[in-house]
Amino acid sequence: MRRLIVLLILLGASALVRLLGEPGSGAQWLMTFGFLILGAYSVGELVSRIGLPKIIGYLAAGFVFGPRVLGVVTSDAAHRLAPVSGLAIALIAFLAGAELRWSEVRSRGPTIAKLLGAEITVTFVLLAGATALFGDALPFIRASGGLAELAAFSLLFASIAVVHSPAVTMALLSETRAEGPVARTTLGVVLVSDVAVVLLFSGALALARVLAPPSGLDATGSTVGAVIWEIAGAAIVGAALGALVALYLRFLKQELFLFALVMAFLGSLLARALHVEVLLTLLTAGFVAENVSPREIGDGFRHAMERAATPVFVVFFALAGAELSPASIAASWTFVIPIVVLRIVGIRVGTWLGGRWASAPVEGRYVWMGLVSQAGVAIGLASAVAQAYPERGVAMRDVFFAVIAVNELLGPILFRVGLTRAGEIGALPQSETTEAVAH
Repeated sequence: MRRLIVLLILLGASALVRLLGEPGSGAQWLMTFGFLILGAYSVGELVSRIGLPKIIGYLAAGFVFGPRVLGVVTSDAAHRLAPVSGLAIALIAFLAGAELRWSEVRSRGPTIAKLLGAEITVTFVLLAGATALFGDALPFIRASGGLAELAAFSLLFASIAVVHSPAVTMALLSETRAEGPVARTTLGVVLVSDVAVVLLFSGALALARVLAPPSGLDATGSTVGAVIWEIAGAAIVGAALGALVALYLRFLKQELFLFALVMAFLGSLLARALHVEVLLTLLTAGFVAENVSPREIGDGFRHAMERAATPVFVVFFALAGAELSPASIAASWTFVIPIVVLRIVGIRVGTWLGGRWASAPVEGRYVWMGLVSQAGVAIGLASAVAQAYPERGVAMRDVFFAVIAVNELLGPILFRVGLTRAGEIGALPQSETTEAVAH
């Protein structure tokens, strides 16, 4: 009830500000930003009470408050707040890298590598093939584009569709206090998959720019050398930025909240200035900073960055919801449902093959149930495509929002079932409980 009252007060206050304020004034955009932080967060809290992920609430709030329904967030306001989306994508990538502890990977490395390798390969091939078969029936593929464009967007779509959700996995493990080979292997797979998927996406996006240059992009600038530098250079720049962060954490350790935001901005600006892949740069920086720094210092910085990122993420997802096109999503449901089913089939077959390869039959039987969820990283990658391809990328993003919504609802349910069947839901020792919550 309190959240509903807060929403009503916010709506009334925003209507009064719009009535009294001057259209187009700076205060209007500041008001919109503040409204989205409070309003979308309140909706997220409300939907979490009925068992839905908060991200769904943020997206729904953005859509309802956006220009297509209530109009609290205008199209002009959403455009003015576009830099927030760029910052959110940078933070998503940095945090994804920072979540990946080398010790976690090393402890179950061979099993994780085989499961993930087989699962991503099978799922990627299935989804790329399905996208190519649908062809120009999809809103982001033109009939006149030819085979090169069809291949580019099919690979790009599949590279995002294979994304998992570490956030959902870690939240459910913390909630259920699950412990065992399925729980630990699933956690390792989803954490390592962020790195693998960003690498895959970076390559696919670089290739897409060569095969189907975005409007206004000089195709002659997208050479093989440029593609190689875009990916390899991102690893170099990201490693250097991560080392800089590690030095700061070791010797200064002050104002971590502000430092986290500055590093995200700096990494994003450096990547664009040096023409390297932004997501891969920030992911590498997060990984290096977390694993080079002492454990307690790295954890402190990651938690500071998570606090800094929270309001940015709320506004980011709300803005994404405000830009949703119901007509585009409705027109794509005949594609969304097959993609959701094929993705689940690919995950199931891939983990079964990976389990046999790794001689881990229990993991091969149940880990797939923890890999269905999709959330922040998938939305971030889809938004990155929308920035690269302002027209067709937006259409692809709208399709992804529908796919993600279905997977986000199915995923937590399936993972809980898998942990129950594996007999791993129970109490953790106190030290491990603390570690699971920290991660």
